[in-house]
Amino acid sequence: MGKSNKGIPRRQFLKKAAALATAGAVFPQIVPRHVVGGQGHTPPSETLYIAGIGAGMWGHINMMAADRAGAKIVALCDVDEENAAIAYNYFSDTTKYTDYRRLLEKEKGIDAIMIGTPDHTRAVVMKPAMELGKHIYCEKPLARTVYEVRLLTEAARQHNVAIQLGNQGHTYPTVDEFCECVWSGAIGEVREIHIQEAAYNYSNIDLLDTLKEDHPMPDKLDWDLWLGPAAYHDFHPRYHPLMWRGWSAFGTGMIGDWVCHLVDPVFTALDLGAPTSVVAEAEGFDPVKHGATFPKSSKMRFEFPARGERPPVTLHWYDGDKYAPPHPEELKEGEQAIPGYGRGTKPVGGLVVGDKGKIAYGAFGALNWRILSEDKMNEYMGDRTRAADPTGGGRPENIEHVRDWIEACKGWHPPASNLDYGGPLTEIGLLGNIALQMPGTELQWDAKHMTFPNQPTANQYLHYAYRDGWSL
Repeated sequence: MGKSNKGIPRRQFLKKAAALATAGAVFPQIVPRHVVGGQGHTPPSETLYIAGIGAGMWGHINMMAADRAGAKIVALCDVDEENAAIAYNYFSDTTKYTDYRRLLEKEKGIDAIMIGTPDHTRAVVMKPAMELGKHIYCEKPLARTVYEVRLLTEAARQHNVAIQLGNQGHTYPTVDEFCECVWSGAIGEVREIHIQEAAYNYSNIDLLDTLKEDHPMPDKLDWDLWLGPAAYHDFHPRYHPLMWRGWSAFGTGMIGDWVCHLVDPVFTALDLGAPTSVVAEAEGFDPVKHGATFPKSSKMRFEFPARGERPPVTLHWYDGDKYAPPHPEELKEGEQAIPGYGRGTKPVGGLVVGDKGKIAYGAFGALNWRILSEDKMNEYMGDRTRAADPTGGGRPENIEHVRDWIEACKGWHPPASNLDYGGPLTEIGLLGNIALQMPGTELQWDAKHMTFPNQPTANQYLHYAYRDGWSL
């Protein structure tokens, strides 16, 4: 199959959109909220003023990228002063807050916020910020529940703000290369995809009994604000600061964390949209007994319908070390198709099966993608030059993704991973987690009406009752 109208490389599209925006034809330019005058000052239309909410770990990394891209970090907020100490020291001249609501109330001059809080608090931070007209860069996944994703996506449209999902590989040139290869017809029509994450495990099944322990509250932590809308839990160091991803009250597990990276290339290339069904299995996982956490290993199957001339697609997800894709016949026994993550050897990436060949790719932005037949790869590449690995084989670099968002905030073009894209992408992982609550049961999914028509009992997992005092 040749290129469809989806086959325009993203950077060509963005250049055209930027040209139109410059002429005032597309996206409204931001009205700067800081008035900066005098000789030697940068014009306010060229500087984005940002507040960071959730300043530890990736929150800090993202703000560093924004700083290097020319934005100004003017305020920081974190419920744990100790956890945010590195960011607080680096951005020492910023105003510091513990409660994000107070930051939004006081910092009238900011243009945008960057969110690095745990999954369960992202929605309650984002929505009021959107209502104030703030542009947002949010770590992936977008939210903890499908309902939250839908509400945020609608709010982004309503308030006309630039939202970027933090799946930084989406702006790597290797994604464009991969998409162009698929669109060229080099591997034919794609009906089957295998996604594998074997390098990490967020399951806390072996730690469930430790939750009975009593632990003193850290002096510099506001635990009530950290819990936010989640049901009350006594403080435990297994929850905060590092292990919240593995607890279902706060995080979204392996697929929630990685779906926005690993499914992203095929989601773009094949215009997948929403699945029509999902089924999951996880040996040794009992959702009643182990529901506070996630399986040590799981396997899921998503069915996607035909899209225009594109045929239906089955996407298989594997995490942990129990489940794995079938070994490609093009490779020798023991030869690994999906690349290892970074300098590791365990596969993290995708295997795309067409009726004329297969493509394997790595963790972020389809890194190290290749057609599995060396002859076919050489024939396809011809005189082309492959993009360099922007990660250097290590931690992913996200400055280009942040810079793309900053340009979008200024009205130059739409964000590369906005919520019309990043929302449905996030939902795939959240639907997989719902399927884990009913293992072995195929759940039909009506995306338009946000319901499981064949298993209405599964609808209870689309959202949860917020704690008193919290709402969207």
